[in-house]
Amino acid sequence: MVGQVLVGLLVALTRSGSDGETSIPVLVAGMAVTWLSYLIAMHLVSERHGSGRLGNDFGFRFAPVDLIGIPIGALCQLVLVPLVYMPLVRLWPEVFTDERLEETARDLVDRAGGASMVLLAVALVVGAPVVEELVFRGLIQGGLTESANGLVAWLLTAALFTVVHFRPLEYPGLAAFALVVGACAWWSRRLGRSLQ
Repeated sequence: MVGQVLVGLLVALTRSGSDGETSIPVLVAGMAVTWLSYLIAMHLVSERHGSGRLGNDFGFRFAPVDLIGIPIGALCQLVLVPLVYMPLVRLWPEVFTDERLEETARDLVDRAGGASMVLLAVALVVGAPVVEELVFRGLIQGGLTESANGLVAWLLTAALFTVVHFRPLEYPGLAAFALVVGACAWWSRRLGRSLQ
């Protein structure tokens, strides 16, 4: 909650232009503030209730076999997500169009250019996956696995991951992806594979 309040203040104080859109550097700064809040909270949880080490407490470890996550991620993007949307496109062709599904990504790319494109790419390719995996698969799924069971933890974490993205049109693809990376983390007991 602290992170969201800080992001709201940052965006309100730096809102520029008559269109009311947030600039890419401010958007990335907002993401960084949120991520920092998450990481501080995880550090505190680790210090008070764990070993004080992210690798031990949240599975933030890698093994060479985790490189299998690269083709898994590619297959999710190129095969699984399109398969998930195929029946939805047939049922509701006016809702699930390529243009609407790509709208968020296209908006970000259209607003970025030069240095802000590099900044956005680093945030989305490095920052978001690392922090999201630490929070969702490491903290939430790992904690739920200890207090409930692996199956419940896997399903609840995938549902939470999907919903917190606040993009209902993208929920089917997000849910499918969340189930895959959650299964990778559950099976391997580390985040290396789901981070690829």
